[in-house]
Amino acid sequence: MSKKVLGILIFDEVEVLDFCGPFEVFSITGVLIEDSFEVVTLAQKPQIVARNGLTVVPKYIIGTDAIPKLDILLVPGGLGTITEAKNESLISWIKTVGESADFVLSVCTGVALLGKAGLLLEGMVVTTHHLAFDRVRPACPNVKFCKCRRFIDNGKVLTSAGISAGIDLSFYFVKKRLGLEAARKVAKHMEYDWKDEDMGNCSCQLD
Repeated sequence: MSKKVLGILIFDEVEVLDFCGPFEVFSITGVLIEDSFEVVTLAQKPQIVARNGLTVVPKYIIGTDAIPKLDILLVPGGLGTITEAKNESLISWIKTVGESADFVLSVCTGVALLGKAGLLLEGMVVTTHHLAFDRVRPACPNVKFCKCRRFIDNGKVLTSAGISAGIDLSFYFVKKRLGLEAARKVAKHMEYDWKDEDMGNCSCQLD
C-alpha cells in the first residue's frame, strides 16, 4: 500500500482550527501509522491570511504547481467562504478534484463550497457551524441539515460542525479508514481527550 494524499484547501479568512486541527490529526497519523496519509495544503496564491491575521504558506499553489492527485479533499470554513463561494475558478477546482477524490470532507461553513461545487447529492444530510445554517443553506439546496450532530458521514462526503468539531471528524475518519487502534494511538500521542463517538442518532428535526 501507499499513503493516501490528503489535501487541505486554505484561503484568506479561513478559520484557523478548521484546517489546523485536521492537519494535526492527519499529519501525525501519517507519521505514526504506516501507509496512512500524506497531508498537503493548497491555495490559489503563495500566501494566505487566515482568521485573526495568521499568515500561512501552502505547499502547493493551485493552477501553477504540479499538484499530486488527491485521494481525499478537506475544505474548511470561516468567514472567507463568503468570498470564496463567488470564486468561480476555485469552485470549479473543488468540483473537479472532489469528483475524482475517494472522499471529500468539510468543516464548518466549508460545506457551502461543496454545495456550490455540486458535490452534495440530493437527500444527503449535512451539518455546519451552529450559527451558520441559514447562511449556507442557499448554497446547499438539495440536502437536509442536522443541527444536533458534530459530524455526519454520507459515505464519500463527510461534514462537521464548526471549528473544534473538525478534530472529531478527523479522528472518526482515521478510525473509519485505519481502525480504532490507529485512532487511539494518534489521540494518545496528541494527548487529546478523544471520546470515540460515532455520529449517533439524530435528535433534531432535519430541515
